[in-house]
Amino acid sequence: MLPRLPVVTRCLTLAALCVAGPVAALEFPLPPPGEDVVGQVQVIKAKYEDTFADLGTANDLGYLEMVAANPGVDPWLPGAGTEVVLPTRFILPPGPREGIVINLAEYRLYYFPKGQSVVYTFPLGIGREGWGSPIAHTSITAKTPNPTWTPPASIRAEHAADGDPLPGIVPAGPDNPLGPFKFTLGTPGYLIHGSNKKFGIGMRTSHGCFRMLNNNVLQMAGMVPVGTSVRIINEPYKFGISAGKVYLEAHTPLDDKGNPSVVDKHTAVINALLKREDLANNLRMNWDVVRDVVAAEDGLPVEIAVPTAAPATSLSATPFDMQQ
Repeated sequence: MLPRLPVVTRCLTLAALCVAGPVAALEFPLPPPGEDVVGQVQVIKAKYEDTFADLGTANDLGYLEMVAANPGVDPWLPGAGTEVVLPTRFILPPGPREGIVINLAEYRLYYFPKGQSVVYTFPLGIGREGWGSPIAHTSITAKTPNPTWTPPASIRAEHAADGDPLPGIVPAGPDNPLGPFKFTLGTPGYLIHGSNKKFGIGMRTSHGCFRMLNNNVLQMAGMVPVGTSVRIINEPYKFGISAGKVYLEAHTPLDDKGNPSVVDKHTAVINALLKREDLANNLRMNWDVVRDVVAAEDGLPVEIAVPTAAPATSLSATPFDMQQ
């Protein structure tokens, strides 16, 4: 039986607790076949002037994932010397490891360049209330440096109602909300682009498009060709294997419109596990730990099971209350 410890403590012991400085980009070698976990959790000591927004920008992390990984820490004034968890360990999203995969539930994009055994991952801003980002399988249809922006009528009406009228066309430059680069998607009306705002990456802040830090979108501009597949999913619960152990990473579920969702979490976790046929019938599961991980929703991969050659306990016979 796995020990039942505080979720963050378990994760850090598994992920090599260390004091680290900022990283330039989140680029990882792909794990061996049959494995799913990349990166290592890091811990830094905050400086007096640090905020989660600044630390996230420096480490390719979104604001909400910083908040989730550091419960009880003031995101605007952590305090000099406070230990801050950088959640830079990830279970790769389910499905083919090709092209771009966007997981709405974790506000994050993964890019698997063709013919290379690496993965890049970046934080995203996604659609806010009333402007949900889509779940779709599409592709990159165009790449545009220094884009102009033609605000849709709906957005112009919204700004006008707030006393902030928009021009018909916003030229390229520091006032352009698309930032220095945009990728056009095959799904009409949706883009991946930079931003003229420092805050909002890793949050629900856009009108449905996907916002990136400007240095991230420019890095992507040099790597991602037109025609690249883009798979947009909404998976709050990811299972993965690393070094013979099974991990679960849990995020706050979002509904089909991108809003925080009140779901049957027990059913959602079981359904996510059943998608992994290599795991579902061959596990000795610690359901106490699973319950803790799902309740925490901190985005940190945590060991929850070990594979076993013995017949696995029926999933339906191991209920646990996820609504408490």
